Amino acid sequence: MTEESDFNYLRHSPLTTGLTDDQVQALAGIAYCRRLADQQLLIAEGHIEDSLHIIAEGAIAVTRDLGKGEFTTIHVLRTGDLAGEMGFISGQPHTATLRSLGRTQVCSLEREAFEGLIDKDPWLVYRVMCNIIQVSQDILRRMNAQYVELTKYVHRSHAVF
Repeated sequence: MTEESDFNYLRHSPLTTGLTDDQVQALAGIAYCRRLADQQLLIAEGHIEDSLHIIAEGAIAVTRDLGKGEFTTIHVLRTGDLAGEMGFISGQPHTATLRSLGRTQVCSLEREAFEGLIDKDPWLVYRVMCNIIQVSQDILRRMNAQYVELTKYVHRSHAVF
């Protein structure tokens, strides 16, 4: 990837809403973008990782381990969504595994590098944190809507499948 393409991925991300081009350039200076192969793991359930990932293109399956090498997909993250944001903020182990669906482009930020921007531009850090919450709420709303639809379906079918 090039610095220009990294900037463009970040500029069009909801993570940078309300930021100036100079602020996005500062983020691009600490970000690294890469393409994942189909089914490549981005985050492993139970592991601690301090990276925030922006899905620049493609999709990521959020899966839970069922044991014996099997997993179930509980949600699909799309272009513009964030991944790993809760671990990025909390430092706690991840509760799901994230794996790419097809070739997926992600841009990632490490917490330590991001925290290095606090003294230089506290407004940038504040704005990014607000954007993380906004994107996370949007993802949660979608997941809740899917859960309600599934519950309605099960209820209407009287749990006969």
